[in-house]
Amino acid sequence: MKKTMVVIATVLFLAAFAMAQTYTLGSGITGVDKLGAHQNGGRGCTGCHAPHSGAFGAGGNAVSGQTVDKTNAGNYALWGQDLGPLYGATLTQGDNVTGGTTFTTTLPASSQFFTFPEEISGIMMCLSCHDGNIAQGAMMTNKSYEQATGLLPPGLYGPNAIPTLLGQDGTAAGNYYNDHPIGAQATLKAVGVSTKLQYSATGCTAHGTPFPCLKDKGTDTAFTTFTQHYGLPSITSNGHASPVALPTTNPDDAYLLCTTCHTPHSMYVAGANADAPIHQLTTGNFPSYFFIAAPYNPGSKPAPSQASSATQFCRQCHYSGAGGSNEASGILTVDTAF
Repeated sequence: MKKTMVVIATVLFLAAFAMAQTYTLGSGITGVDKLGAHQNGGRGCTGCHAPHSGAFGAGGNAVSGQTVDKTNAGNYALWGQDLGPLYGATLTQGDNVTGGTTFTTTLPASSQFFTFPEEISGIMMCLSCHDGNIAQGAMMTNKSYEQATGLLPPGLYGPNAIPTLLGQDGTAAGNYYNDHPIGAQATLKAVGVSTKLQYSATGCTAHGTPFPCLKDKGTDTAFTTFTQHYGLPSITSNGHASPVALPTTNPDDAYLLCTTCHTPHSMYVAGANADAPIHQLTTGNFPSYFFIAAPYNPGSKPAPSQASSATQFCRQCHYSGAGGSNEASGILTVDTAF
């Protein structure tokens, strides 16, 4: 009888352990609400999405005297942060060193609200909280939530605050030189990966509705091998739309947005989908950090025959060249540690 009870208890323990597993592959943060920092101090979803009256429903900017968007505040469903200070703003990006290349990205004007939907939803809405210089209305502590709550992999980051306000990051106010370029000049052609891709007008589907996306052209077996080892979730599909802006049908013109890399809705879980498989799986969840919308685990502890998912994530765009993928260098047997 005692032996039977031990067996039953063991089975129940293993069953509970299996049920507790969060990820298809790899391990990372567990047991934390997936919105994480975007619980917004307890306001939850309404910290970004006001159910009534847009930015006015959220009380307006935390800083008085800033430009308030009264023209388009009622046009975008539920957005509760003020875009006013960002209309027409210029972000200077690139390498601000001798011999470096810089470029400017000018955000849409208020009159261009309907002309550049990608920049509105994929850049400006993010910056309305995460700029901190032009748009100062965000209510945040300017320190990574995972760091502040002790959720980062131990020993991989320094003790200083990891900023969450890009325009107030401890350097000169408004400095975007040290941030990854976004906007119409940050194209897939610029990093050389566009030649591996093809445009499909109805290639991806969300909620039963087809949408245009970029997929592996299938003409480079090494690139296809990379997609099998990791995937192309940040280029092809985030499950709802194309992660990259597609102003034309030419993959050369596709460019990066904030939402190419990030999702506001899941701090540490990235899901596979049928349009953009991860590790050849069309379903399942993978560990991530910092609201990155693809497998990105700096604590994956890769074996010598593996590459960290945090490295592979970057190689989706930076497929070849310095630091590029193993596959582009003819190394076809190194898999991904998730």
